[in-house]
This record gives sequence, structure tokens and C-alpha cells, in this order.
Amino acid sequence: MRDFSVDRLIQIAISLSAEKDIAALLDRILTEAMDFTGCDGGTVYIREGDHLIFHNVVTRSKGVHLIRRGEENILPPVPLNPAHVCACSALERRLINIPDVYETDQYDFSGPRRYDSMNGYRTTSMLVVPMENENGGNIGVLQLINAQDAAGNIVPFRPQDESIIAALGSLAAVSLNNNLLQKAVYDMLHSFVTVMVDAVDARSPYNANHTRSMVDYAKRFIAWLNAGDHGWRFADEEIDPFLMSVWLHDIGKLVIPLEIMDKPTRLGSREERVMARIEVARLMERLRRAEHPEHAAETREAERLLAEAEQTLRAANTAGFLTDETMEKLEALGRMRCLAADGSRIPLLTPEELEAITVRRGTLTAGERAEMERHVVYTDRLLENMKFSGNYEPVPAWAGAHHEFLNGSGYPDHRTKESLPKEVRLLTILDIYDALTADDRPYKPPMTAERAFAVLESMCDEGKLDRDILALFRESGAWQRPAEAMERRD
Repeated sequence: MRDFSVDRLIQIAISLSAEKDIAALLDRILTEAMDFTGCDGGTVYIREGDHLIFHNVVTRSKGVHLIRRGEENILPPVPLNPAHVCACSALERRLINIPDVYETDQYDFSGPRRYDSMNGYRTTSMLVVPMENENGGNIGVLQLINAQDAAGNIVPFRPQDESIIAALGSLAAVSLNNNLLQKAVYDMLHSFVTVMVDAVDARSPYNANHTRSMVDYAKRFIAWLNAGDHGWRFADEEIDPFLMSVWLHDIGKLVIPLEIMDKPTRLGSREERVMARIEVARLMERLRRAEHPEHAAETREAERLLAEAEQTLRAANTAGFLTDETMEKLEALGRMRCLAADGSRIPLLTPEELEAITVRRGTLTAGERAEMERHVVYTDRLLENMKFSGNYEPVPAWAGAHHEFLNGSGYPDHRTKESLPKEVRLLTILDIYDALTADDRPYKPPMTAERAFAVLESMCDEGKLDRDILALFRESGAWQRPAEAMERRD
């Protein structure tokens, strides 16, 4: 037992308020209470529903020190039945001081007696203090066992111990409640992020794994980075904000039209109209031949050209890249006219259809690509409506800049290296690597890792990407999917 002072209580309050780990916080509470009273054992219970859950259990003379981490119970929960002394203290919100638990029949002490018989122990004196939040709600109980005098003899807890532990319990309750509230906000934020990412995924069968793959790369990379001496490391408080920016980087796709985001071919939804127009034209040529046999050769030639046009359009519609020869054929089709159902001659392709089918690489027209690129603007606007503070303050800026390049050729703001922190540079590399290697993109086959890194290296040569961060990412092996990593180890 040691002396107590108001200054000491203030010091404890400050240290408790600074502790972010709930398990460590509860352990600190219990240790301070045991030191002040000089007792041998103690338990911290946290109220969950209609039970009290063991979170920390200490018996110094037996070398017992149990800390609950996660959801698994270290001992069976205690039901909120007033027959149990700790439950009674919680329910009635009062301190209970018992000189000898074996000398009272007021409470059910079968649990302590069972513990005593199993461990060769003798539970004697007990002090139970409820922990209440600022609204008077009970959030747990602090239970101390076997106070000791200077000679080590077990004695009852002194009356002055009651006020000390009650004050400590109040401080502990405030700190614990603040900690739990912070955790609740943290959990709510992460739940919101998960819901938003799921909403993006649910809109489209394509790119459904993109964000999750990037988060996996990021986690593995940070773990590797922090395990070695690479000249860059993430502090503990920096990790979650960065992962949050990865989770949220494509949130703006929620407002991108699906016909653009899910466009698997150049013509997209226009294909059906084009093919229907060709079919009508072919039927009209057959009808014209039936009505005017003298034009048979002309109509057959027209049908042949229409068949070739259909073949050319179907091939170009799904090609990964259009050659100059194919582009010339498509431009010629843009000048071709065909019969409509009313007998008039109309262009085989509208200007919009010609623009779409002549996209050299990919499936999006210039206008569609511009709209798709606006997802970063929408990301920034959506996140502006959320309050990110403290370590999370940079999240919107990081998430919204993942398409910016060091040489100013990115979008939407054409920022340069001076305004792009390492976090954004890494996020950009993760995004491009996964886009290149993803196997769920409708408009292209996946690249091998080797080919993807060659593309990324060429982008470094162009001044777009950070070569040092790319080298670290490649060296880390974080880009390997679990199956690939196993194959490489084998």
C-alpha cells in the first residue's frame, strides 16, 4: 500500500486519458487500484448486455495476469443477478466492502470458492466499486481482493480505501467511456466506408475486387516497410488514415453512369441499334431485288458490303487495339449509306457511333473518358461533406489525388511533385498496378506482373511516377496475390 495524493490522482487521470488501447487502459486501472490498496488480486468487469465480462484478472501471489483481447472470454461471464456481489454493485450503483467473503451469506460466492479450491487460494476481503459514465450509466465494476498490511497479512479494506478507489473508479469510468466512444466512432466510420465500397461494387460486376486488392497490397507493403530499414515507415497513427484513403479513392464512381463505368465494348449499348440497322438494310436489299430483278447484281453487292461491314464492326467493337488498317475501314464505313425501312438511304453509322467505334484503345470516347475521370472530382466532393479531423484530415486530399502525376499530366488538377506527398504517390502506384493486372476488366485481358512493372517503369521514365516508391513496392513483394506468393516460395 502506498500514500495517495490529489496530485497523484491528477497524474493518473492524465495518463488514463492518453491511453488509446482499451485492454491497456483497463490493466492500468486495475494495477493502480491494487497498488494503492496493497491488495493481492483484482478483476475489471465490463458490462455488455445482461452480463459482466471479465476483461482483466490478476492474482499476484499466483502469478496470474489475464487480459481479454478480442471477443473470446477469458472466464465465463457473470449474469446481472444481484446474488453476485459484482452484479449487485453494478445494478445498485454502490460500493460494497466485505471483510471476509466466507463469513457472509448475503451474496453467492460459489465462484470465488470454486476458484479457491482449484488454485489453493483463500479469498478473504473484497472491495467492489461500480464504474459509471458521466450520465450515471453503469459501464463496469472494479473488484479488488485480499487487502494486505505492511507484513503481508490479509486484512479488510480500510474505509479510506473506499474513497480512494471510488475516485479512481470514477476517473477510470470517464476514461473508459471516452475510449469506448472513440472506438464506436472509429467502428462507425469503418462501417460507413465498407458500406460505401460495397455500394460501388454492387452497382457493377466489373472492378468489384479493385479496392479490396489495393487495400491488401497496401497492408502487406506497410508491414514490410515497417519491418525493415528502408528510409520510410508509417507511424502507427498514420496507417489507418492511409488505408482509409485507399478504401475511399473510388467512392466517386457511385455517381458515374453505369453505361460508362460498365462499358465493355466500344459501341456499348449502341451496338444493338447498329446491328439492327444493318439487318434492316439487308432485308431491304432483298426486297428490292424481289421487286426489281434487274437490280439483282447491285443488291447482292450491297448485301456483301453490309455483311463485311457487320464483320468489321463486330471485330473492332471488342478489339484491344485498332490498327491503322482497321481505322481506315471504319472511317470508310462512316461514309457508307444504307437503306432504311422507309426506303430512304441513311448513314450506316451516326457521328456518335463512328466516334465510339474508332476509339483506338479501350472502350470510352473522349467525352465518356472525361466523365469517367470526373469520379475523382466526385470523390473529393463527397468526402468534403464528411468531417475528417486529426490524423484522418488528409484522407480526402489523398483519395482525390490518386490520378495526379508528378509531371503535372494527371487529373483533375494537374498537380506536380511539389504538392504530391508520398502517400498519394504510393496510392497512385497501387491503383495503376491493380488496374493493369486485374482479371475482371471487360475491355482488356490482365497483364502479367512483369509486364505491369515494365509499364510502371516507363511511366517513371516519363516523370509521372515516383521511381523510389515503385522500387520499394516491387522489392516488397506486396503486389503478389496469395496464390502467386505460394508459387514463388515453392
